[in-house]
Amino acid sequence: MILSPETIAFLMAAGLMAGLIDAMAGGGGLITLPALMAAGVPPVGAVATNKLQSSLGTFGACVAYARAGHMDLKSYRWPVIAAFTGSVGGAWLVQRVDPSILAGLMPALLIAIAAYFTFSPKVSEMDRHQRVGMGLLGLLIGGIGFYDGFFGPGAGAFYTTVFLALGGLSLLRATAQTKAANFASNLAGLLTMMAGGHVLWIAGLAMAAANIVGAQIGARLAMRFGSRLIRPLLIVMSLALTAKMLVDPANPIHLYLFG
Repeated sequence: MILSPETIAFLMAAGLMAGLIDAMAGGGGLITLPALMAAGVPPVGAVATNKLQSSLGTFGACVAYARAGHMDLKSYRWPVIAAFTGSVGGAWLVQRVDPSILAGLMPALLIAIAAYFTFSPKVSEMDRHQRVGMGLLGLLIGGIGFYDGFFGPGAGAFYTTVFLALGGLSLLRATAQTKAANFASNLAGLLTMMAGGHVLWIAGLAMAAANIVGAQIGARLAMRFGSRLIRPLLIVMSLALTAKMLVDPANPIHLYLFG
């Protein structure tokens, strides 16, 4: 599939904004995935190409957080491995079934995330007691990894919520660990989709270049402003993504409510 220069420029703008948002709060996939589909890319090809650009962008954010000392890959290696493994299963399955089944569950999940950050006590900038063992934490992260490989958008917000609410991490460190898990699941999904031949390389690499720039800016803003910036963005992005899905005529929930 050949895309025009104007379409590539449009996709790069979407990648820049997605990288900025993703590095701070997650949810960038709900910018890039609809942009790819609006450009005429078939659904599975859009998911695959989105994995390429988000993998490289998330890697850039990982490097920024790791250099600043906010990422602990040694302690949280098993959740990261679980995210990778789960994503392989999800990416394998999405090439064989209709992803709209899972898309119908997304609005309820995102509303739950927004409610948690709206009504929960003020988030500490310090780590707290971990509420679950590393095994259960890995299982939950692996489940989100499966979703990320299957569909993807909103996975970053889900990762952050689990690391924050159950992992006992501060909001900044939860965001940093999210980037590691998100990179693992994006990479796994990308490799699986590559095997199926669904990736549009020119569009994906162009979006990735813009995404990396946005991710670097977003990571630095998050590290500078902490929960003052991340918490409101998580709430706004969760509600915005919910609204985006509810007004989408193709979403099963839209059909149920307004069909």
